[in-house]
Amino acid sequence: MNALRTLKDRLSARSPADKYVIWVVLALSAVGVVAVYSAITFLAETKAGGDTERFLIRHVIRVVLALGVMGVVSLIDYRTLARYSKVALVIALGLLVVVKVVGLFTEGPDRWLRVAGFGFQPSDLARVALVFYIAVLLAQKQDYVKSFGRAFLPILIWAFGTILLIGLDDLSTSAVLLVAVMLMGFVARVSTYQIAALGMMGALLAVGMIANSPSRAARVESYLGVNIFSSTNAEHVLNPQGEGYQSQQARIAFAMGGLTGVGPGKSIQRDFLPAPYNDFIFAIIAEEYGVLGAVALLLGFCILLIRGFLRIARDAPDPLGLFLTVGFTTLLVLYGFVHAGVACGLLPVTGLPMPFVSYGGTSMIANGVMVGVILNVSRQVKERTPATERRKTESFV
Repeated sequence: MNALRTLKDRLSARSPADKYVIWVVLALSAVGVVAVYSAITFLAETKAGGDTERFLIRHVIRVVLALGVMGVVSLIDYRTLARYSKVALVIALGLLVVVKVVGLFTEGPDRWLRVAGFGFQPSDLARVALVFYIAVLLAQKQDYVKSFGRAFLPILIWAFGTILLIGLDDLSTSAVLLVAVMLMGFVARVSTYQIAALGMMGALLAVGMIANSPSRAARVESYLGVNIFSSTNAEHVLNPQGEGYQSQQARIAFAMGGLTGVGPGKSIQRDFLPAPYNDFIFAIIAEEYGVLGAVALLLGFCILLIRGFLRIARDAPDPLGLFLTVGFTTLLVLYGFVHAGVACGLLPVTGLPMPFVSYGGTSMIANGVMVGVILNVSRQVKERTPATERRKTESFV
């Protein structure tokens, strides 16, 4: 009883979590359930004899689980979670190695591990753990953050090692993660030259990985319309429809949707788009709800960006909370915008899911953890006063 009373007192003493972030996540999840139900028809017909309810229930369970994880994490002090960030990152790196070894003896992409019948992607654990541990390192090294040997080198080793292992199978995730780490470093006042060096190393690594992967090279060549890596023919053998087929079908979905859309559940392109319930869910939403529906969905991510950066991060109680909010907000928003950019044809095909909208498993749980941390920081934000505003401004001058 005393323990329960103590927990109740602690919760009542905290500020409420940011309601705008909560409502955005709930809205994205609701849109995702409706969109997935519409887009899942083809998958259900090929794998479950047309039983769309089976896949819908599975998706709803994952959404509820992710929201539950978000709620639980929002009640746990982020400083407590930060104590285990290094252990979590080491475990994640080990799993990334294991999934590569296991992938050598199995068919399909080397991204998934299956344990007791359940599959999960170690990269989802790795991206959350990396942001956590980089935030810890940046907070610990603020007094000498511009030092190459004492500050930047340890961050470089952990960040680049993790990004390299993820990038071997998922270059798009590693690229988004690199941007998040660079932005965290910028906010933490890391030397601009060091951040630029990290970005340059990441760019060179990406070029090397694209050049050595026919599928990646074909995607870039299809996007640019130029044969750079001389691999289009090889990829055309692997994928007779060609990499341009996916972007073309997505653009057709946008064209058919027009301003107001063809209506819920009336998508035609779901039968032609590869993975319309996941990689191209935004195209299905644009077809069924039009430009207005697509823009409204993106506004949700804009609200998440504004609240995360201009409210929660700015008013975080300590540097650790600031860096965590910047990192996780960047990951969530970039995932959403990159996914939309791919569907619109503005970016090469990447395969990134849209947070809380696309059909997914471990990625949905990872999103729940990230939002939960952001909400926990929001519970501890301090009210702004002229004096605190002045101190915050002076600290970044």
